[in-house]
Amino acid sequence: MSPQLNELAFYALAGAPRSPRDLIAECVDGEAMGLGSALISERFNIKEAMTLCGAMAAVTERLGLGTAATNHNTRHPLVTAAHATTMHRLSGGRYTLTIGRSVDRFMRSIGLTPIKTAEMEAFIHLMRRLWRGEQVLDYHGPIGSFPALQLDPGFNEDIPVGMVAFGPNTLALGGRACDAVILHTFFTDETLVRCVKSVKDAAEKAGRDPADVRVWSCFATIGDHLPHDVRLKKLVGRLSTYLQFYGDLMVSTNGWDPAVLKRFRENPFVANFKGVLDQHATSAELELVAELIPDEWLAPAATGSPEECARKIMRQFDLGADGVILHGASPADLAPIVAAYRQIRPAGRFDHLAANPGGRSVKLVAA
Repeated sequence: MSPQLNELAFYALAGAPRSPRDLIAECVDGEAMGLGSALISERFNIKEAMTLCGAMAAVTERLGLGTAATNHNTRHPLVTAAHATTMHRLSGGRYTLTIGRSVDRFMRSIGLTPIKTAEMEAFIHLMRRLWRGEQVLDYHGPIGSFPALQLDPGFNEDIPVGMVAFGPNTLALGGRACDAVILHTFFTDETLVRCVKSVKDAAEKAGRDPADVRVWSCFATIGDHLPHDVRLKKLVGRLSTYLQFYGDLMVSTNGWDPAVLKRFRENPFVANFKGVLDQHATSAELELVAELIPDEWLAPAATGSPEECARKIMRQFDLGADGVILHGASPADLAPIVAAYRQIRPAGRFDHLAANPGGRSVKLVAA
């Protein structure tokens, strides 16, 4: 079994999987390959996160696990607190509960109000109280009103909490209240540096050790060893889908030209396309879409040979990331890249990291 790379993670069931059972082989392969952790990005189809997390824990022994992300308002808080406690004990402490804001128009479309930063912060504090065994009576706050909440008075669980962060408010919340912050895909080098600084500064301002908040770069990893149509879907298809749904935020965050986004959205094919591009567009259609996206917008990704991908992954650490999620690829897709990465991985640099994606670092003491 390969030594574990706790600084690297992957998303299980990336994209649009054919079956949730694919997760089992992915987690077994990822653990055997030595990847540190596997994450689930919840979708309300065959990617319901709580079910999948249980399966992940059942078929692995070392792999860190986590949601990245689920939404706090889609389940009763007592249900989520019980899920996290169950996962914490089932996995032997390998689990992190990571939440995110989601897209406002999606929340409205399913009858929920858009999520506010204050709600997520209140939810995190409530989870920690419940995990400590507290009885919470007559609760009234941003996430609702509840007459009585309690898991078990004997509980005293230390369960990491993560935040998928994009804008300044969620980055600051992650720094002051979370154990891990997961950034978005296709962040430029400058954006990554700025986001890491925002998180660490917020942690320090809150009186925390900035090193206790792990900031994960979510880095599209699409090597040239994959077929062209697969690379097209995972690179052009994925970014174009982001631009479809929250392109303004992507553009403003990265300092890109909004005129390019306007031309992209007004293109007749894009404007009239039904559904999400990375799931429903053909390869020929994605070739047309690729002409609308500047090369520099696609550049923040690990592309090229396995060796080139490995060097680009290592650069994410040099820019300040504590961990890198190899996004959009299964362990089978990542095998040659991980092998190349091991050849350049600095000895001892990541020995302090836990497998749990939000787990606290081991404080190394010099002899």
